[in-house]
Amino acid sequence: MIASESELAALAGALIGKARLPAPERRLVLPSVKVSREELRQVRTLIRAGQDPLGDYFSEVRSSEARREQGQTYTPNAIVDAMVAWAAAEAVGPRRVVDAGAGSGRFLMAAAKAFPGAELIAVEVDPLAALMVRANATVLGFADRLTIESIDYRSLDLPPIDGPTLFIGNPPYVRHHEIGPKWKSWFSNAARELGFEASALAGLHVHFFLRTRQIAKPGDFGAFITAAEWLDVNYGKVLRRMLADGLGGTALHVIDSKALPFNGTMSTGAITCFRVGHRPDQFTVRHVDSIQDLMPLSAGRSVPWSEVAGASRWSILVRNTPHVRHGEIELGELFRVHRGQVTGCNEVWIAGDEAADLPARFLFPSITKARELLAAGENLTTVAGLRKVIDLPVDLDELNSDERRRVDAFLAWAKQAKAHKSYVATHRPAWWSVGLKHPAAILCTYMARRAPAFVRNRAKARHLNISHGLYPVQPLSDGVLDAIAKHLRETVSLASGRVYAGGLVKFEPGEVARLHIPELASLDVQ
Repeated sequence: MIASESELAALAGALIGKARLPAPERRLVLPSVKVSREELRQVRTLIRAGQDPLGDYFSEVRSSEARREQGQTYTPNAIVDAMVAWAAAEAVGPRRVVDAGAGSGRFLMAAAKAFPGAELIAVEVDPLAALMVRANATVLGFADRLTIESIDYRSLDLPPIDGPTLFIGNPPYVRHHEIGPKWKSWFSNAARELGFEASALAGLHVHFFLRTRQIAKPGDFGAFITAAEWLDVNYGKVLRRMLADGLGGTALHVIDSKALPFNGTMSTGAITCFRVGHRPDQFTVRHVDSIQDLMPLSAGRSVPWSEVAGASRWSILVRNTPHVRHGEIELGELFRVHRGQVTGCNEVWIAGDEAADLPARFLFPSITKARELLAAGENLTTVAGLRKVIDLPVDLDELNSDERRRVDAFLAWAKQAKAHKSYVATHRPAWWSVGLKHPAAILCTYMARRAPAFVRNRAKARHLNISHGLYPVQPLSDGVLDAIAKHLRETVSLASGRVYAGGLVKFEPGEVARLHIPELASLDVQ
């Protein structure tokens, strides 16, 4: 029925009728695009039946690439209903509902019905999405108590009211690479003012939690659904601390990626419930395999907050981790697992033409792309074809005069390329010294839509941060190393990793270290 964004805007405009629209929305409604009465009748019928045809059309006419840039993933009704039902069960209902990143208004459509006396605020920067919210509100009869704030949620201010505010929604998933310096600086400063340390690697959804912590008052409450990686990664530490201190975390429900908690995107979801200023003694945690199993959000296992606050990774509170069976050990008992080195500027430190005059002893053949390991198969037997990484010593005074002259010439070019100003370069002993780790006995990929590749590193190549290195903590023969790598290739599945937005499965070093292998005496050593 709807084949373009202009047709969708025309449909939304026709549903709204004669109400005056803000200029950005008005410009989208073209008089030349007509909508039939039958189309309007059908769409109104679907909306009144609890569906969101406008949001569905939006997901069809705007490409997945364009939606991904804005973090626009619309929430299935089963999740919306579970979250709103949780809020409706609170002892005191909300006087105001704020949807942080409203999209087409699915959360507000459910909230308008559950809380007939509440003021409704949609925060949405996309004028087409705002137009859809307005159209849905018109059809369902809550336009008179709806306010649309067409601003970034991080700029939202709320006037005081008598009664609690419910914060609810699906904050946009935008990774830190797409967040500009202005907002990264805001995030760092805002976290510091609240007594938290913040990482510049935090995604936009964590920013939304922080803004909620800023503007919410004791007695307010909320539930957000986001991607789940913040449970374990370093940048999620600020959110974990907020939930423990001030934001008042009450429950965490992790939804398996196979349940597709974000329409069309294979990613593990996390519903986080909170009561501002009123953190309970127990934190409810649960893992669900299907979105149909979500209700009620009061279900789950109670974990004392003392245990939660002391956990460096929260997925272990939720995940049903297999117990080590008799005859098995964890890989970490035999190996230290280290992610490869970060150069801070691959364009400079992966040797190119400008490095042609550098002494050969500072050029190290290295795995710089995951596909190099995938192509190697079971064994990396040669460094032929691998690019070289430049690793200079911290103390350049140890170089002879000829080496120093050639290195100084290269570093002058590197400075012109601003390699000395990267975050990584400014946080190592010498900006010019990458600090490659020694060759690992086994290399493994850690982020793909497939299980990791475990490759014996017979060529003694170095590796960058696109792979992990497994370093034995005790002497192990080649036969034992081969048997361990073979066992890992045959037994490790995607289920042991963590699913990110887009369906990528990631294995952090700690997750690799917790993989199970047979005891040494039980290994099938050839």
